[in-house]
Amino acid sequence: MDVVVADRLQFAFTIMFHYLFPIGTMGIAPFIAWYTYRAMRATDTHAGAAARFWTKIFTINFAAGVVTGIPMEFQFGTNWALFSAKTGSVVGQPLAMEGVYAFFLESVFLGILLYGKRVVSPRIYLLSAVMVWLGSWLSGFFIVAADAWMQHPVGYTIGASGRIELASLAAVLLSPFAWWQYLHVLTGAIVAGGFVVAGIGAYYLLARRDESFGRRFVFSGVIVGLIFSGLAIFPTGDRNSADVTHYQPIKLAAMEGLFATTAGAPLAIIGMPDAPHKTLIDPIFVPSVLSFLAYGNFRANVKGLRAYATELWPPIELTYYAYHVMVGLGTIFLGLGALAVLLLWRKQLFRTRWLLWLLLLAMPFPYVANEAGWVVTEVGRQPWIVYGLLKTSAAVSSNVAAGETIFTLIGFVGMYFALGLLFMLLTLREIGVGPHE
Repeated sequence: MDVVVADRLQFAFTIMFHYLFPIGTMGIAPFIAWYTYRAMRATDTHAGAAARFWTKIFTINFAAGVVTGIPMEFQFGTNWALFSAKTGSVVGQPLAMEGVYAFFLESVFLGILLYGKRVVSPRIYLLSAVMVWLGSWLSGFFIVAADAWMQHPVGYTIGASGRIELASLAAVLLSPFAWWQYLHVLTGAIVAGGFVVAGIGAYYLLARRDESFGRRFVFSGVIVGLIFSGLAIFPTGDRNSADVTHYQPIKLAAMEGLFATTAGAPLAIIGMPDAPHKTLIDPIFVPSVLSFLAYGNFRANVKGLRAYATELWPPIELTYYAYHVMVGLGTIFLGLGALAVLLLWRKQLFRTRWLLWLLLLAMPFPYVANEAGWVVTEVGRQPWIVYGLLKTSAAVSSNVAAGETIFTLIGFVGMYFALGLLFMLLTLREIGVGPHE
């Protein structure tokens, strides 16, 4: 196997597994802050138990995220040494800020949230919940800022040795590309959090136990899930796509399976891309909609993949299918959330068992959508590791063989399988115990 493919497989596996847990912490953290705030009100006697329940779930996610994130730090040195040497001056800054500021903010106040209720005042306890929430979101921002720089590099100079050097940290952190990408990632995580909260609430209602908590979780989960499913489409998804259109037009063409440059380009609802023959098989199109979505004009010209050299194409099939999985699931979440809120408004949701089953079974799919979005972002950027500046093939370590990488990948798979099993057992145990006072 080619060493670049082996290194990409190893990093893709570790980061996709790791990414599951930040989705959970960013999505659950606001619910903990809300329930902790409600617990300060004397009239809401169950909110404290709800906050403690979700704090335990959050802590399991947080711990798993820390453990699975460590190997990636080593991979920058072992498998991606040339990338680190050439771009460390820029990428290292937001990654270091994530560790110094966000991680410590999140972990210190999580300790107070777990063990300090009888030690600190109610206001400090609420502040701890808010700081954990902000820490989880801040952590996500710094990581996305580093990735967004790789998508659209700004605030840098090229040194005499050819090394990419930081010229403006503010330009990196305040890049419009970074902010829309971050807000889209954040809304995706909150959708996942909303559906997890609603799904576990649905389980309690279906099991006819802890029903007051079940109704509380379903109520807040479906409302949050609906609102942020909408925000994931507009404005965050729309603006993020606009940045891709402007800065990475080849990725846009791959996402849509558009091979020929077209005025009034159609939107492909379904279809199977055939990259060798440069065509989309059995497509169903919505006429002119891609031109409108990309440029706000139904007759706008959208460049197809044939306008670019094939060596600059990303993996077409993977980018296309991942994008359509993300968009398709996002549309389903919006419809499911709208139906649930409609029945909630009619006071029928808590006794509509088939919909409670749907909410319960829907829990994994926001994670699938988030992972698919990550695939679109990272695979669609290829063959560049830093768009327009550094190709992935020039970023791998020169002294690590493909066989060594595959060997360690097998080790990661076994270790992460055990870790994933432990995560599920601990989470299911907490759900089984329930949010009792």
